[in-house]
Amino acid sequence: MDKRPPRLPTSSRSDSAVLTPPSAATPDELPAQRGSDGASAEQPTGEITRGHLRTVEDGPGEAGGEADGPTLGREGGQGFARRESAGDLPAETSSDGSAGRAWRAERAKQRAERITKFWNIFEGGNPYTNYWLVLGATIALAGFGLTMVLSSTSVDSTGEAFTTATRQAVWAGIGVAGMLFLTLIPTKWMGWIGWAAMITAGVLLALVAFSPWGYTGGGSTNWLRIGSVQGQPSEVAKLALVLWGAAVLAKKGRLVQQFTHWMMPFVAPGALSVLVLVLAGGDLGTSIVIILIVGALLFAAGVGMRWFFLAGLLASAAVALLMWITPYRMMRVYAWLGMNCDHPTEPCYQTEQGLYALASGGFWGVGLGQSRQKWDYIPEVHNDFIFTIIGEELGLLGTATVLGLFAILVVGIFRVANGVSKDDYHGRFVKLVCMGIIAWLVGQAFINIAMVTGLIPVVGVPLPFISYGGSALTVALLAIGVVLNFARRQRLQSRRPKTRPKKRRRRSTLAPLNKKTTTA
Repeated sequence: MDKRPPRLPTSSRSDSAVLTPPSAATPDELPAQRGSDGASAEQPTGEITRGHLRTVEDGPGEAGGEADGPTLGREGGQGFARRESAGDLPAETSSDGSAGRAWRAERAKQRAERITKFWNIFEGGNPYTNYWLVLGATIALAGFGLTMVLSSTSVDSTGEAFTTATRQAVWAGIGVAGMLFLTLIPTKWMGWIGWAAMITAGVLLALVAFSPWGYTGGGSTNWLRIGSVQGQPSEVAKLALVLWGAAVLAKKGRLVQQFTHWMMPFVAPGALSVLVLVLAGGDLGTSIVIILIVGALLFAAGVGMRWFFLAGLLASAAVALLMWITPYRMMRVYAWLGMNCDHPTEPCYQTEQGLYALASGGFWGVGLGQSRQKWDYIPEVHNDFIFTIIGEELGLLGTATVLGLFAILVVGIFRVANGVSKDDYHGRFVKLVCMGIIAWLVGQAFINIAMVTGLIPVVGVPLPFISYGGSALTVALLAIGVVLNFARRQRLQSRRPKTRPKKRRRRSTLAPLNKKTTTA
């Protein structure tokens, strides 16, 4: 143990100060306080605070080869010492906590500014960016869907590997043409198009449910087949309900907050008529999507939240009752719960094979066109369960790309809705249509992905833009055409220079002088 006395400060004053307890010995007293064995004398103990410290000088190291370091305490160089710069010490310390409160307030203000900047990504943007966000995400999703339809049907045993993909491409071309047409027409026509589409959809749904032209497949009658042409009128009903409902609710204005004004005629007889006709064909999945559209329109219109709670209870009870009274729907519920997987009809087979496909894809996938599960292992692989082939061939990266494209589409549509500056009929109509289309496309995509991943029972809802289905793809592209019409109008309005109205010169009220008269 080093018995040398501690290093003493010199008379030269340095820039830094060392804080030591006031009870420490002076330089002259240090040698006297040590015993012959080097042990320090007993000192009173107690808590040392900043107020009990005094400043001493610190000088360079003495001759002995030791480097300059902090001043040591009384107990073998382990005393209490702290080196601080003179500029770091506060001149006056406040004890009421005002400095801490001010610091926390500043931090909260900075967080609020960061959140505002992040949220401006969804709400802000110029009309040019919004237009291309919506159009680019739509084209990417449609092209991605055509590729996956071709990949999932390329192993057709009938030798018609390209027939399904070619038919889907034709419907996509018709949808793109209709999208461009709706983009260019005057915006004021959209309300009248909604009324016409609502009447047309009602007639077509009645033909499906109550005429021999209705075609049954997968346990439900939701196709209309006339000759060689086949389609789903329920897809037309979705777009019609969005346009017609937005026109009705926008016309109501603030009166929509009253029960009678949003119930008549939007919910009853409008939405209920469409819902009953769809349920008459046995299509429960489309009925759930229609309920989502109606709820989104009412929420965006400003209906009270208490009505949504009551409507949610009624809708849940109605869906549970419809599943209970239908045997094949209850079998799907039991299969989802894993209770009847040993049934001869193998109700769990499709879901299990879909999960096998997703699991075998990994992160990168097995490669485009290299799926194993599409070789007749998954029924309807190009329709409702096409997301499993995406996961198998393109892996987690491919599925995340699909979700990212849907997210970009939602952001673009939301920014178009937020770009409306006036609270008139047109402004309310644009916002309601955009919110209804978001609820339709995103809600349907969520139901499909939750179904194939086993989160909900199988309900038979296609993935928008990607699953095979000509009428579904065409109508979805038409809906995007409506949004592009709004974005195009906002873009044209931003181009117009804001000129001030010209000031008219005021005419004098004095009668003009008669030049023929002479003064005396």
